Amino acid sequence: MNADQVDALAMAAADGIDFDGFAARSEGEGYVLATAEGSETLVHGDELSATAAEYADHVTNWYFWHATAPQADARWAFLRWLEAADEHTVPKRYDALADGVVRTWGQIRVTTTLEADGARRYELRHVDDAGEPASDLEEYNDPLEARTLAKHDDRDRYRPLKTAPSLRTGWRFADLSPTAVVQAVDFFYPATVANWYREREGELDVTHWHEAVSRQSGIYGVVETWDRGEGHEHVDWVAEACCDDSQCLKRREWEYDDETDLTVDGGASTTPRDGGGATANGGDGEFPCREPCSLVVSAARRWTKLEGEESQTYEFELTPSEKEQVEEIIDAVAEGRAADIREADFRDGANRWRARFLRAKRFDDEGNLSGTPTEGDRSADAE
Repeated sequence: MNADQVDALAMAAADGIDFDGFAARSEGEGYVLATAEGSETLVHGDELSATAAEYADHVTNWYFWHATAPQADARWAFLRWLEAADEHTVPKRYDALADGVVRTWGQIRVTTTLEADGARRYELRHVDDAGEPASDLEEYNDPLEARTLAKHDDRDRYRPLKTAPSLRTGWRFADLSPTAVVQAVDFFYPATVANWYREREGELDVTHWHEAVSRQSGIYGVVETWDRGEGHEHVDWVAEACCDDSQCLKRREWEYDDETDLTVDGGASTTPRDGGGATANGGDGEFPCREPCSLVVSAARRWTKLEGEESQTYEFELTPSEKEQVEEIIDAVAEGRAADIREADFRDGANRWRARFLRAKRFDDEGNLSGTPTEGDRSADAE
């Protein structure tokens, strides 16, 4: 504890302090200091510094949250969440912070540690790098560099969806300040802290599917043609395809409309619907998804066109194992595991050599499965 903290304590005590189990107030020529643990001390003004040292953890904690941490509501709340401040007393929290308190935000592992004067420092790294030696990770210091790291995945492919579970590994922000750690998180996952806070406060403005597609125009206006009829199964298919933890780390809070839930299972919402309990939404992430994103709308536009085709009946000649192999290939691509299948793993139907053998055996020179040509209107594929 330093002189600036004692001076700040003396000034604030005139109006009274009551924070995180610590209280202080002026009384005559002196001060009264007290904690939730049961200690209370009356001290003369010239003895404040010595006596406050007995309350050092509480004083430095109060000072950090009121003089060092950013005071913007969302950032302040997020920093307190990082160290579980609302779940533990100051003594227990300080014990934990001495070793480092770890929280996960998407694919980011945030470790909060304590300095001698009560200040907090933060380390960020990918969750998959939790056990990697610091020397094996590329070190960064400027939170702005998180924006560059978030642009491409480990295979150097562009990431159009920043909340996709494809954040690159191999990096580390070793020593960030309270302000810098929130900035870095915002660069990795834009707007997630703000929306997380709005949800906590009951102020998250959710735009449901019906409203979102009703305002589409131009080339995306075709999506509105899906927004008719009774079933809305198509929207369930969209949510099942796109709004899953394997595809996006957000927790879907939008439904078909204010009165119509989707049937897709997922993480339970922390926000009760009007007149009812929590609803089942896609994704289990800490941060909510408040509306169908541009990628979902773009995908839905394509599916709208494809679903406009008339169904056809085709006859294919396949062995039972080949039928199962086609199913395995589709599943492997849909779950994003095709690239992880080893060349020598011939038990997996989505193995590349097995797929190439099936193509050689069952495709004709024009690329038709079992030599069966495609029939019907394919105008959607022409675009």
